[in-house]
Amino acid sequence: MVRLSDARMSGTAGGTIVVHVAPEAAAGGPLAFVETGDVIELDVEARRLHLDVPDEELARRRAKWKPPAPHEPRGYLKLYLDHVLQADRGADFDFLVGGSGARVFRGNH
Repeated sequence: MVRLSDARMSGTAGGTIVVHVAPEAAAGGPLAFVETGDVIELDVEARRLHLDVPDEELARRRAKWKPPAPHEPRGYLKLYLDHVLQADRGADFDFLVGGSGARVFRGNH
């Protein structure tokens, strides 16, 4: 079985697993538009993932999609949701990118 996710997975040890798909569904990434019965093509060697849905149908789904309502008015989770970049961009805070230039030592992470 192949598993696809835009999140982390814990305790998943068998089969082909593709995680950190970006952009995430909650940000309007393609996983938000997958419906039961859709074909998803995965080519591991070519590092390619394709939702095999006609462009017109994808546009229809995208037009009716609404992003999830924010559920955190403040605090760290709000900061995370508002400012952490997608996995393909490093999953870092957007306001830290290119800002420090400081070396991160092995023992610091």
